[in-house]
Amino acid sequence: MSNEILEKLADVVVRGKIKEAKPLTEQALAAGVDAKTIIFEALSKAMAVVGEKYEAKQYFLPQVLLSAQTMYQSLDVALPKLEVDANAVPGKVVLGVVEGDVHDIGKNIVKAMLTGAGLTIYDMGRDVPVKNLVEKAKAEQAQVLASSTLMTPTLAAMKEIERMLKEENQKGKIKTIIGGGATSKEFSNQIGADAWAYDAVEAVGVVQKLLD
Repeated sequence: MSNEILEKLADVVVRGKIKEAKPLTEQALAAGVDAKTIIFEALSKAMAVVGEKYEAKQYFLPQVLLSAQTMYQSLDVALPKLEVDANAVPGKVVLGVVEGDVHDIGKNIVKAMLTGAGLTIYDMGRDVPVKNLVEKAKAEQAQVLASSTLMTPTLAAMKEIERMLKEENQKGKIKTIIGGGATSKEFSNQIGADAWAYDAVEAVGVVQKLLD
């Protein structure tokens, strides 16, 4: 039964049927499916499918945004029910989409998953100036600064984060992880970031390693 609901919810997100997301999520919770399973098994998988369709040019931005809005409807119901992992390494993560980019679907999935992993997340939103990200990480004494971008022109901002951290003697104290469609492991190494993650699911494991 629970698998059926999860599959149905994933399908609803992929198709962008906004009105069905909340009731289905409530139904899943009522059937005893925990919030973490809903996020990982339905929502995250659905957005991965949407991403593949977008790359294959079967979906265009309006469909992607519709799916994202549908996912948020479900997240609104699931997130408050998320049981925080009591054995998790406590940590603080500053998260944001770099200046010049407004694509925050991936960031929001990462935020949901890191919250589920028991971390304290400071979400700076999208189109965030580098200085604000670095200042926030310092002010909150965050161990990790996570930034993302889907666009090649804004990659320079990630390089700037590394430069600023170095300049302010924060490199190493504040670990950096980057992600998003325009980034790669090679680029991460090139700019001196501490880590890179392919997607939201991978990001959780990578951030936990950075905190160890």
